[in-house]
Amino acid sequence: MEGFIFYWLIVVVLFVVGMIQLIIKSAKGLPLKPALRLLIVSVIMLVIGAGACAVILSNLTINH
Repeated sequence: MEGFIFYWLIVVVLFVVGMIQLIIKSAKGLPLKPALRLLIVSVIMLVIGAGACAVILSNLTINH
């Protein structure tokens, strides 16, 4: 259970840090690639984590 909480905490931290970097770097005119990379990684982790939670909560099996 602690693993799930840790996973979602990492997703939130990556998203928040990415948003802060995006705002600061766009205001200063710096390259946005690192901030966008963090945002993309956090969204991918969100989709994977939400899919895993849906499978766990619905008691579906991935195997046939």
